[in-house]
Amino acid sequence: MTIQSDSDGQHGRGVKVDWDAALQEHQRWLRTIVYARLQDAEAADEVMQEVALAAIRQSAPLMDATKVAPWLYRLAIRQVLMYRRRCGRRRKLMYGFGRLFRPTESDLREPEPLGWLLADERRDAVRSALERLRAQDRELLLLKYTEEWRYQQIAEHLGITETAVEARLHRARKRLRQELTVEEIVSTNR
Repeated sequence: MTIQSDSDGQHGRGVKVDWDAALQEHQRWLRTIVYARLQDAEAADEVMQEVALAAIRQSAPLMDATKVAPWLYRLAIRQVLMYRRRCGRRRKLMYGFGRLFRPTESDLREPEPLGWLLADERRDAVRSALERLRAQDRELLLLKYTEEWRYQQIAEHLGITETAVEARLHRARKRLRQELTVEEIVSTNR
């Protein structure tokens, strides 16, 4: 990643960042964060495109070159929230359209079996337990165990202290164990 000071040399004007290189360097963990929040690979791809566009056309210059990762993290979270808002509006529109044009008795459409199959596949214990966790817990666990990051790496990229990462991971693992226990009890009672 290439970082240069502004060409006019004035202090407080920000730094120039090679956003292409920065995005390539941070893409993997950012995608993990986005996926942890959306739980959909296609949606994660769409949001990552929006993150790249927003980073390239940023209007406020970055003042500290060491803060690229936390800045990208906040940008990714903001883009996830904007994506969810767009999806909610689209869902509301489709619901209104569906209520307006309800199927008639002569309509032979049936519920789709693929939906049932997908619902059955979601019973996997670890996945469902992860889904019930808070987004922040899920993010930390995915960065730690799928990306195999150390506490220091997580702290640098999220803009928090190593102690905070250690404490948050401890609580996230505890919550995951509780969710897995609940899932196990529920599955044995079926």
